[in-house]
This record gives sequence, structure tokens and C-alpha cells, in this order.
Amino acid sequence: MPANLTPQYKKAEEEYRRATTPEDELRCLEVMLKEIPKHKGTEKLQSDLKSKISKLKKDVEHERKSGGKRAPGFKLTRQGAGTAAIIGGPNAGKSQLVRTLTRATPEVAPYPFTTRVPLPGMMPWHDVFVQLIDTPPITKDYFEPYMQGLIRAADVAILMVDLGCDEGIEQCQELIDRLNQTKTRLGEKSSFDEEDIGLSYTQTLVAPNKMDLPEAAERLALFRELCPLGFPIYPISAADAGTLEELRSAIYRSLDVVRVYTKLPHAKEPDREKPFTVRRGSTILEVAELIHKDLASNFKFARVWGTQVHPATVVKDDYVPADQDVIEVHAV
Repeated sequence: MPANLTPQYKKAEEEYRRATTPEDELRCLEVMLKEIPKHKGTEKLQSDLKSKISKLKKDVEHERKSGGKRAPGFKLTRQGAGTAAIIGGPNAGKSQLVRTLTRATPEVAPYPFTTRVPLPGMMPWHDVFVQLIDTPPITKDYFEPYMQGLIRAADVAILMVDLGCDEGIEQCQELIDRLNQTKTRLGEKSSFDEEDIGLSYTQTLVAPNKMDLPEAAERLALFRELCPLGFPIYPISAADAGTLEELRSAIYRSLDVVRVYTKLPHAKEPDREKPFTVRRGSTILEVAELIHKDLASNFKFARVWGTQVHPATVVKDDYVPADQDVIEVHAV
């Protein structure tokens, strides 16, 4: 992507990743085109954006005139510090992982295709929660169309590999091959393709499962040899919470967020029960928007307590909070 992208462009790009309707995609692309720096280095991307906008306008207009029904989808209500989509082949252990890490109760059974629709659950991590999404299996013959949007919208994908059978590695490769036939793919980090704004990658962690079984270690070695994906690998036994701590921490770290606590101007202590979470590098004005839109639009200054400033330091709206900063926002 070109350098010097504005915060407004980056925000619209993030919203575009999470868009669930053509209308939402169109709105985000129009903002991206408006905000993109206009120079020779961005000419191709500008052209791509214009082409996609033109096509989406035609699609939206055609659908409006024809009154056609859209394919069944899944609309994700985002909650917590971020979202992890748990994906894998049949019987890989996705539901068991969500059941062990959250209070959700997806059906767990020793036969494939138990999960028919996505099911969210909230995973605790210190004083915040991360949303995990249990999903239907992906095979070369079975792939729900809405899964593309769900994976693209997630902050991270957890690719589970079934080490409980010889077919597990093959099923994992089939999943990757199936996704590579779409515009939503797995990657080392979440990004859009520089040559095709419609092609997106979702950062991925790999969780080889059922390490408690006798032949799992041998199958894991074979998996590393046959599927050198380049993604971080966290071997687990989904039913054993004691094997999940490293993966759980890695999921949170992959979100790359900071926790910010708020304090009322006349209060002695901040509210440490429910911190706000924002992407690392976000400004204090973006935190104020999460608290209340009016507070952001009428922002005057803020006081900050944290590791990188003196206590009660007065900052402007471009201050970038560090993890566990305490902020006190003042408005006009």
C-alpha cells in the first residue's frame, strides 16, 4: 500500500474489511478514494478503487431494481477487544476449543459437520475479552459463501489441524486450497493485495489439535514438513485448558491493541473494571469517540497517567496512548 495514507483512509480500509453488504463496501471504497494521496505512486490503486466503485454501484442498482434476494449470510456483531475466527476441516476440534476457552456451549460430538452455523463466545484475557467464532468446517466440497466475509472481517484466524487421524493434514491442505480459490485468504498479517484491492489476507495462527493422542507428535512433524505455511504454530489439546495458555496469549497479542482506563475529572480513582481497547497507534481522540461521540467532537484536552508521561500530563488530541494508560478527557 502507498505511504502517507491518512488516518481516515486507514479507518475506511478497516471498515471495508468488515463490510457485510455491497452498500457498506461502496461507502468505504468511496471514502478510501477520497482520502488516498493523489500522486503517481497511487495511480494504479486509484484506478482499481474507481473500477470497484463503478462495479459495486451497478450491482447495487441492479439488485434494487430487480428486487432480487441476497444469498443467506451471517452478520457478525463485533464485541470485546477483537475477533478470532476458528476455522478447520471436519472434526478438527473447533467447537471444543471455543467451549474450553469461553462460556459458550457449542455442540461437541465425535462426528463431522456438528457445527452448522457460526457461534460466538467470549474468551477472557486479564481484564478484557476476545470474541471467538466457532464456524462450520471447510472442505473442497463444502464451503458456506458467508465464510469469506467472516474470515475477512476477523482480526485473526485460528487454523485448526486434526492430528487425531491420518486425513487431518490432507483436510488442512484442502481448506487452504479452497480459500485460495476466493478473494479471502490466510496470511502472516492482515492486509490487502497491492495489485488487487479486492484480495485480502487475514493473519493466521495454526493450532494443531489432539496432541494428547499417541501418534500426534509424529503427525505434527509430518505436517510441518508437508505444509510449511510460515504461520506461528501452537500445538494444543482443545479439551485440556492447561495446553491452551500459549495460544490464548498469542490470540490476544495478535490483536495488537492497548487497554485504556478512564477517569472522571473529579474522581480520585479511574474505572479499572472495563478498559477501552484501541489499535496500537490510535490517538486519544479515537478513544474519546468510543466513550461518546460528543466527547470527541468537543474535545479540549486530556490528562494522562501512564508509563511514558508524568502523572496528570496535559495532552492534545493527537496523543497516542500506551497500554494501561489512564485518561481524563475534558471537553469544551
